[in-house]
Amino acid sequence: MKKNIVYCSDSCPFCQRAYKLLGDRGIPFKKIYVDGKQHMWNELREKTGKNTVPQIFINGSHIGGFNELYATNLSGKLDEIVNA
Repeated sequence: MKKNIVYCSDSCPFCQRAYKLLGDRGIPFKKIYVDGKQHMWNELREKTGKNTVPQIFINGSHIGGFNELYATNLSGKLDEIVNA
């Protein structure tokens, strides 16, 4: 099973929303904190081309940030990705 990962910062309100949505859906995930860790920011940029958190991966697929996660959930595609 591929991992569900959220690159995050606990001071980020969009990260908190992502945690809640994933938790409410019963989707387990690992938090990777980027605060004060330049190597983690570099890894995040390398994987996503983005410089913002959260950046969410479900089953190895890059979903994007919270807005993309929310839209994916509303469209029903999140279930497809989780169950892939």
